[in-house]
Amino acid sequence: MLRRLTIQNVALIDRAEIEFSEGLNVLTGETGAGKSVILDCIDFVLGAKADRSMVRSGEDFCAVRAEFSMESEELVQALTELDIEPEETLVISRRLTSDGRGSLKLNGNAVTAAMLRRVTALLVDVHGQSEHFFLLKETNQLKLLDSLAGAPVAEKKERVRALLFRRKEILSELAKLGGDEGERDRRMDILRYQIDELTRADLREGEEEELKAKLERFRNAERIREGLSEAQDYLLSDGGASDAVRGAGRALLGIGKFDAQYAALGERLENALAEISDIAESVEAFSDELELDEREAERADLRMDEIRTLKKKYGGSVEAACGFLHDAERELELLIHSGERFDELSGELSALDDELFAACTALTKERKTAADAFTKRVVGELSTLNIPSARFEVEFGGYEREDVKNATSEGLGSVRFLFSANAGEPLKELGKIISGGEMSRFMLAVKAQLSSMAGIGTYIFDEIDAGIGGKTARVVAEKFCKIASKVQLIAVTHLAQIAAFADSEFYIEKCEESGKTFTHIRKVEGEARVREIARLIGGAESAHVLAHAEELLSEAKTYKNSL
Repeated sequence: MLRRLTIQNVALIDRAEIEFSEGLNVLTGETGAGKSVILDCIDFVLGAKADRSMVRSGEDFCAVRAEFSMESEELVQALTELDIEPEETLVISRRLTSDGRGSLKLNGNAVTAAMLRRVTALLVDVHGQSEHFFLLKETNQLKLLDSLAGAPVAEKKERVRALLFRRKEILSELAKLGGDEGERDRRMDILRYQIDELTRADLREGEEEELKAKLERFRNAERIREGLSEAQDYLLSDGGASDAVRGAGRALLGIGKFDAQYAALGERLENALAEISDIAESVEAFSDELELDEREAERADLRMDEIRTLKKKYGGSVEAACGFLHDAERELELLIHSGERFDELSGELSALDDELFAACTALTKERKTAADAFTKRVVGELSTLNIPSARFEVEFGGYEREDVKNATSEGLGSVRFLFSANAGEPLKELGKIISGGEMSRFMLAVKAQLSSMAGIGTYIFDEIDAGIGGKTARVVAEKFCKIASKVQLIAVTHLAQIAAFADSEFYIEKCEESGKTFTHIRKVEGEARVREIARLIGGAESAHVLAHAEELLSEAKTYKNSL
């Protein structure tokens, strides 16, 4: 239950604090005063999408803080899963700066919007006028029906999901087996061609780099040839490196008898001479090989083209192409021996489709049971909401055994809400015949069912009384009162009949101070509340209107005491 809401720098609200009570809390005020802003603040702190336009003009940030009492085990579990220590009071705070940066905290712990919504979904149910349109979509009608049906439908849906998962596995394996005999033969022909092409290519890692180096040598052959020739001249020409080293060696060996160090240097030069001779031979060999590079380069170029083509066809790299070859060989081996496995899987698929059809049928049956009870309860609620001839049914679309290929995790078939508000009128789709006032009462009847089973502590209604008045307004007020006996209810209203039944009433007004506009929120009690009820009645603040307001409050008190 929402205990306290603190608002700072939101729209026209400078700072406000609202302490909500148990039961029915009503927000009243002139149009445009800011009643919906308060609900926007609640949406904001519950994790709705942030909008920088919320920040009050001239301020750097806005902030909203909400304090809830901890009243459900589901809420405790949700907090525990987020590693947040549950306390007696759950405090949610959210801040948004004018440049779009924000922060979210649960009991002082920073959380993401997704984490926050996991918790707030267990705290508050908000019904705005847009929810009328939500319920007109058939997919949302199915969601509502399933939420009302609870565990029995959830169990049946889980069975359907499990069968669909196995069906997907079987279809995947059948696809790998190539389908029927003709499809398998065509697939094997393709695989044999691919395997033969890759096997003949004999790709290996590192070959591209070798080929690139060979082609680079060919492109620079003239420069290489000149370098090798020049090196040979330096090494082998008369008076070149070989002659110089050989002469130096002989000179040192000639004086080696005078000092062993001279002899050692001579030996080193002999070794150097041997290395120079070896280098000279290698240079000569490289020069000879260079004459063959043109033919080698042509072959290397063709090989590079072949490798590039195969890489493009089989995965983008040599490694991927080799992996493709391995997989293709395995698939071909599997297809060669696939006939028996194909028949086995086909039989399993047929049996599983029988199970899936039965599971979908059981799910639909469970939904129909829930729908029968739900429609009867809603019609009963509508009769008390001054639609005595209302008829409401849930229509289920049919399906056959061959439709299982179209099954989803929601089962098979469809649902449509059909409604008739007047005697003698046929049932039609909800959105085609229901008026605004009737839709408000229909939604209230639905919410009355949800409030008794959803486990949520706070329900919020944004002008659900739109399009109604007179006697119907009194009936809606009584319905609010009954719901509020089980859960906390916060409602925005323009009707005196509803405001009179409030356990707490808050008046929202807009005023100017020092050239700036502010929205103020104050709880109205005693004489102030009588005057506010009188204002909602619509007359001047005369003795007659004030007496009427007091009468409405007295009747409301008597009714609440009778519950």
